[in-house]
Amino acid sequence: MKIRILTAVALFSLVACTQEPTTMPENLDGRIKMLNSLKKEMKNLEAKIAEVQDSISVLEPQKVNKRPVSVIKPEVSEFKHYISVQGSLMSDDMVNASSDLGGRVMKLSVKEGQNVRKGQLIADLDMETLDKQRAELVKTLELAEEVYARQERLWSQNIGSELQYLQAKNNKERLEKSLETLDFNKAKSKVYAPISGSVLSLNIKAGEMAGPGMPIVTLLNVSNIKVSAEVPESYLKAIKKGDKIEVELPALGETRTATINLIGNAINPANRTFKIEASLRNSDKVLKPNLLANVKLNDYTKADAISIPVELVQQEVGGKSYVYSVQEKDNNLTAQRIYVTTGEVQGGKIIINEGLKGDEQLILDGARMVVNDEVVEIKG
Repeated sequence: MKIRILTAVALFSLVACTQEPTTMPENLDGRIKMLNSLKKEMKNLEAKIAEVQDSISVLEPQKVNKRPVSVIKPEVSEFKHYISVQGSLMSDDMVNASSDLGGRVMKLSVKEGQNVRKGQLIADLDMETLDKQRAELVKTLELAEEVYARQERLWSQNIGSELQYLQAKNNKERLEKSLETLDFNKAKSKVYAPISGSVLSLNIKAGEMAGPGMPIVTLLNVSNIKVSAEVPESYLKAIKKGDKIEVELPALGETRTATINLIGNAINPANRTFKIEASLRNSDKVLKPNLLANVKLNDYTKADAISIPVELVQQEVGGKSYVYSVQEKDNNLTAQRIYVTTGEVQGGKIIINEGLKGDEQLILDGARMVVNDEVVEIKG
């Protein structure tokens, strides 16, 4: 009580001694001078108040207002940093069923969306032209066979020349090969499924003409789906074949794990990226080609890393980073500033490379309000 009275008397005397006349000067220079004088007096008064408060805290520490704070300990564990890039799903098993020969599509045996097996009949083409050519060829072959038979009998009797016999034989064999080729081409009038899958699209309707190699039906096998993404070249050393990745599928609201099985050998000069691919299981046939995906890749891992919530880190005007910890000083718990060197940030956590050991009590709530050496108390 005595200290309080002495403090009040000292402050009253200080104010009384420094009090200036309250008369307002008439000119501008006088008013500016008066303002500067008052600011100087205010600064001296604040310094004196701080001095008196410090003396009170020494003589009567129980009277000091303690700022309530909450604390948290640094986390010491494996730290992983991830980058996220956009990708899309695709399938290698997307093929077109077509015919090597042109012709009119007489019948389509499948419908869009239908599941088909490898080797299943897809379409029939009209090969009327080939039928006519075959009929003509058969007639020509019959004559050639008759000529050859006669030449063979004559040659066996040493009648006629060997050249005539050989020409007849060659003509018959040539026509037989032509007929064989024609029958082979005629078999191509039936188009079969080259893979098992589902019919993605019908590219030609029944009755339309199909040219050689023209896609008649597009088939898709979604059992084997892969995700493809473009990764900035700056991560080339961090990403390796065999790494695990997380594939987020926003449209489905789910995340799947995959393994990188391909890393591109070239950098895209347009956007300075390289390609990665990873296979995804799709037994439920939910995944579809061209579905958008967010690919998360682990580009940095550190064992036994010291990490803290990123909001604990503050910066001085000069750029130095620091945190506040609770330490005992002069029989009080005080806030102590600790300068730190920070590293990677992930999921609201930041690595502390230098400055912390891992056993500190760091101020969480109230960290933005305290000053160095301020007396605090830990609230429950």
